[in-house]
Amino acid sequence: MTRYSPEPGSDLLLVVDLQNDFCPGGALAVPDGDQTVRPINALIRRFADVAATQDWHPPGHRSFASSHPGRQPFETVELDYGTQVLWPDHCVQGTRGAAFHADLDLNGAQLVVRKGFRREIDSYSAFRENDHRTSTGLAGYLRDRGIRRIFLAGLAYDFCVLWSALDAREQGFEVVVVEDLCRAIDLEGSAAAATARLREAGVALARSDEIG
Repeated sequence: MTRYSPEPGSDLLLVVDLQNDFCPGGALAVPDGDQTVRPINALIRRFADVAATQDWHPPGHRSFASSHPGRQPFETVELDYGTQVLWPDHCVQGTRGAAFHADLDLNGAQLVVRKGFRREIDSYSAFRENDHRTSTGLAGYLRDRGIRRIFLAGLAYDFCVLWSALDAREQGFEVVVVEDLCRAIDLEGSAAAATARLREAGVALARSDEIG
């Protein structure tokens, strides 16, 4: 079993989208998403450096099925930046659904990256929009802080965790996905496909009991 010992100033934990709308009862609930909250709180305490992402859509966002007459949630459409899954309206700015889960303790986080706030383009990754060009600025922030390795946990494994991990690798960071502290939407086998893509990209998959 591989052991990981987080080093202050070098290793960072990125908590991905632990928001009400992605938890049971939310508009885009990830099965058992809320079960990751307390274990992630425990993981946060093992890191000196912590950041989080927050989905933050304006009303009428282009990724919402409601913005495409005649379309239903989870259908796909081709947009100018590629294939887009159409989602139920979720994580709308200022709503309860967009808020972090009430039990999540982010007091130790130094940064919250809001994504998906541009109406015309979706954003899964913490590092760039779905056009694969528009940067969030996170990579530069982490480099300026001296961060070399990123650990990821949260929701959803097969979308925002996946895309964030792949982009982090492309930006030259070492990446570890804490697999047992993620949950997947799993659309037509997307969870298994995500695991294959992560391994192909050189992302390490770990368990929370291997860290600390």
